[in-house]
Amino acid sequence: MMFSNKVLAGILLFLGAAWSFMGIIVSEALYPGYHVTQVISDLGVGSTALIFNSSVIVFGILLIAAGFLLKKEGLDPWFCRLMALVGIGQMGVGFFPETMGVPHIVSAGIVFFFGGILAIMSYRVFPRPWAYISVVLGTITLVAIVLLEVKFYAGLGTGGMERMIAYPLLFWVFGSGAILMDPEKK
Repeated sequence: MMFSNKVLAGILLFLGAAWSFMGIIVSEALYPGYHVTQVISDLGVGSTALIFNSSVIVFGILLIAAGFLLKKEGLDPWFCRLMALVGIGQMGVGFFPETMGVPHIVSAGIVFFFGGILAIMSYRVFPRPWAYISVVLGTITLVAIVLLEVKFYAGLGTGGMERMIAYPLLFWVFGSGAILMDPEKK
């Protein structure tokens, strides 16, 4: 069965988000003494580095590939470029673990900030009601970035607030992938 570029992009997005999410869950379970109040990137060093970093890098590659396929399908070129940029940042998080300092912080910043913008920008790409939900998820991410930066963790700890940034983006990628996999959606 042949799939359109849009459906293939949806498959890549869904699988990439699932792969990354499972990488986080498995790494959290295997990392000695890990607690969710710790930042997610702690999983990229030590005994879980291979699991976590490889899942993050694969997700980044799939984001870039999905952006390329969507561009070929004629979707908004800025949306596609932004998706590729987020994919590059995602790969950077895996290639430059938190022990590398600035390259890791820049990569994570690209993923978080531009990921939130990408989710909001998808309002122009996706059908309603997903377009509205995308704006909400992107806004949650951007607000959580501000809260993290001003060190207001709302009792969640640094890692908990970081998850309020990352998880809405993962949910957005899951949902966007599912929408794109429907060949009937225009």
